[in-house]
Amino acid sequence: MTLEKNRPDDQALAQGTGRRTEQASQSMPGLEPLVRSPRTVVSAAVAKRLFRAAVGRLAVTVVEEPTGRRLGQGGPIMRLHRPDEFYARLGRDGLIGFGESYLTGAWDTDDLAGFLTVPAARIATLIPDSLQRMRAFVTPRLPHHQRSTEANSQANISHHYDLSNELFALFLDETLSYSSALFDTSSTSAPKGPGSVGDHLVSTPPEPTDHPDALLHDEDFAEAQGRKIERLLDEAGVTAGSRVLEIGTGWGELAIRAARRGATVHSITLSVEQLELAEDRIAAAGFADRVEVELMDYRALGATGRTYDAVVSVEMIEAVGHEFWGTYFQTIDQVLAHGGKVAIQAITMPHDRMLATRGGHTWINKWIFPGGFLPSVEVIDEVTRGETDLRLVGQLEMGSHYAETLRRWDRRFLAQRDAVLALGFDDMFMRVWHFYLAYSQAGFASGYINVSQLTFTRETP
Repeated sequence: MTLEKNRPDDQALAQGTGRRTEQASQSMPGLEPLVRSPRTVVSAAVAKRLFRAAVGRLAVTVVEEPTGRRLGQGGPIMRLHRPDEFYARLGRDGLIGFGESYLTGAWDTDDLAGFLTVPAARIATLIPDSLQRMRAFVTPRLPHHQRSTEANSQANISHHYDLSNELFALFLDETLSYSSALFDTSSTSAPKGPGSVGDHLVSTPPEPTDHPDALLHDEDFAEAQGRKIERLLDEAGVTAGSRVLEIGTGWGELAIRAARRGATVHSITLSVEQLELAEDRIAAAGFADRVEVELMDYRALGATGRTYDAVVSVEMIEAVGHEFWGTYFQTIDQVLAHGGKVAIQAITMPHDRMLATRGGHTWINKWIFPGGFLPSVEVIDEVTRGETDLRLVGQLEMGSHYAETLRRWDRRFLAQRDAVLALGFDDMFMRVWHFYLAYSQAGFASGYINVSQLTFTRETP
């Protein structure tokens, strides 16, 4: 069956859209008003001094209006329309305030991802070491209700993934894959560094494309998403007769492809909206007898008594939370059959930055992914070695591919503005999501964050 035949049915997508978008609007966090106080005045002054010092070392241009004062060494232009508001929000709320001052229009730029990429590449050194050590005292902590416990996890997932199936269909490719594509299989061996174990490969960066039809009819995008999935299935050894567990269903594309190989699939998710559409797509592809999709927390898997020859998961570990990484891998270890393999795709950050930011509350947590936190490859290796019999034996880095994936999503999202608004979302939502997609693109383009396909086998006596 072709990918085109697996596209979601328009009526199925539209069903319940009004209800979902109304819920989405209600769940958007509020922008706290600025209240002038001695503390606000002092923090704004400190923020202005630190920001100007940092920008002075960067290849960007910051223009403060209405004076026209220019900061930076030249490069992508940021315009501070309301400097007082910008510095007040930055001083009061740090990086959350930086993002929120973009949402209010206090600053803007013609090239959001390009501008953000520059500071992202030097984020660890922009603030003096003496102030970095005070981070734990000034950075807001993740709210208790966002911790990824069994009681909270479904609400965290629903906040993002249950917005509207139709919304995601507007900017994703025809496979409805909401994770990094793999545009080419070319790769080179990487030198062994901290956290690098097994076969460590780095995928060749993709070439950006801007052909006229790329916005809505980008065939190579769907092929790249399929390539990502097929490689993951290969790494997990999925063949005819394999019993496959998928943790995080998405909209069903991986389950369909595994079933096409002759495998039987048990796919679990906490998104009600994704489950419904995934089941429709799986049935339309003719694999309803091979794929079971279930609304289930991964922690409940051990009680089922089921075992699997292969466990696969695409960009789900980011929602697990650092307190539960051990539980996540222990559960996989428990349900993996003798001789089985595990392949996951994971967004990661450098180990030192992971340690420095663990437990913090970020703009992404507040506005996009409640409870989310990125592991490092090193901590994944430490946790699996220390708490399970799983061993990391292979890694393919593909961060540059995620930068290109996000660039295409952002362009598609902006091009579909009228359709997004017609679903009931508003201009603030458009601004939030443009910032989210561009901010994420900058993270991958700068190397501040990465994404890898990681392969595990079980250590045998």
